[in-house]
Order: sequence, then structure tokens, then C-alpha cells
Amino acid sequence: MVELILLQPADREQFIKDNQWAFRYGALAEFGKRNDQFEEGDEIIARQTIENCIDQGTAYRIWQNGQKAGGAVVNIKGDHGSLELLFVNPTMHSHGIGKAAWRAIEQMYPKVKVWETITPYFETRNIHFYVNKCDFKIVEFYNPRHPDPSWSAADNQVGWLDFRFEKRME
Repeated sequence: MVELILLQPADREQFIKDNQWAFRYGALAEFGKRNDQFEEGDEIIARQTIENCIDQGTAYRIWQNGQKAGGAVVNIKGDHGSLELLFVNPTMHSHGIGKAAWRAIEQMYPKVKVWETITPYFETRNIHFYVNKCDFKIVEFYNPRHPDPSWSAADNQVGWLDFRFEKRME
């Protein structure tokens, strides 16, 4: 149903824009302009955040029927995999693309024993997707009283609220 193709340098800029659009779409659908968790301007995820994920991991374009349908970035260290980013073009939601892409990622990395990912608390579509479609478990809730260890002091002041998910492979 979907194909994962390594991100090509010529497509990097569009990948970043598509990722920001997908994240912005989710935030605006939930909160409109009231949301205060935008990283830069009207972007829920900063360009630098996406660039860091791409530079430190392996980025893929998700294709369906010859169209760019989204993207993913994974970071693999031994038998531990981190799903850094996964997004589907909002006009293509609810067609099984995300689930098919996730299953393809699992097949590409059969030696990974534990996968993890993080998503904001307000992304109910993401929470449903990870828990009910991909069999992840919520294992931690990051908040100002229990911050993500990777947060800077400035991040902690913002008051981010994120869930950390794990999936243990059989």
C-alpha cells in the first residue's frame, strides 16, 4: 500500500514544509490560534527540530500510488529504535497510510526490540494511532513536574505536555 523511500537531499526542504504543515494542521484543528505550544511563529514544530531529527536519524518519504503521502524519521541504536517523526499529509488522513508506513518501518528494522516515540498531549489522533493502531503503550507523561530529561530549562518554563510511548517487540 505504501512505499518508504530514503529522503533525497533535493526533497529536504519540501519534507520540512510538509512536516510543519501536518503538525500545524493537528494543533490548529484542536486549538485554533489559542495554542501556546508553537515552537516558532505559527509552527508547532520548529524547522531546527525537524532538521536535527533528519541529521541525526534516517529519514524516509512515504509514497502512496506515486504521490508523496508523508514522511518518517527513525533513529536506531542497537536494539532500540526511536520514531522521531511520522506524519501523513492531512488531505490523506484516515486511509491507513500511517499504519502501513509504521508496519513497513517495523519490517525494515527487525532487530529493534523496543521502539519509542513522543507526542504532545493534545494530539488525540496521534495518541489513538499509536495506542490503538500500532500497539504502543503510554509509559510516561512529561510535564513541568516531570520534565523530559532532554528538555532545556527554557523548555521546562514553557510547560510542555507530552506522552512517551513504547512498543516492545515480540
